[in-house]
Amino acid sequence: MNETAMREKFVVVKDRMQKGYRYALVARAGDVFNAEFKPELTPKQMLELGVFGGKYMTEATSEFPKSWFSRAKLSQDKPDPKFNCFSVVASQSLSVWRARGWIHPDDPRGWFQWYCRYYMGRRLGEEDRRQIKRWKAMRRHIAQIRFNCDEGDVFCRRRQRQALLHWAYDSRKI
Repeated sequence: MNETAMREKFVVVKDRMQKGYRYALVARAGDVFNAEFKPELTPKQMLELGVFGGKYMTEATSEFPKSWFSRAKLSQDKPDPKFNCFSVVASQSLSVWRARGWIHPDDPRGWFQWYCRYYMGRRLGEEDRRQIKRWKAMRRHIAQIRFNCDEGDVFCRRRQRQALLHWAYDSRKI
């Protein structure tokens, strides 16, 4: 598919948190990332490992490839840490994210929604730079795990490891 064809593809979102939001896909899925943005996990891998208590975007699955959700650990009721890879709560509520100004109007569910859309090929310029800067800031948790844990001890600092998974870092490899 050439770049011109990609510019013509639009996604229209209609779910509980967004109705009629429309965005263009200008890059191929999983391709042409900012040079500073090197996530270790794809959205599909994150969902399969278990993130956000299994509740993230459960009513918004139609926007993304069905394959992302075929083996995803999802909770139909409410967030539950047993659906997380490390079986711990490592998230703050959406209300906290809103209060701190971390939510962009185009992505009312937060960073992971931005990442899913970025992965699919949406680009938002300044917002992409802001989110990539936030992603890079999570590296401090990698340093803390390396300093405080034996290599490969996935039971050490499980909350930090789970938080890193939420940001597409594969903390099982630390």
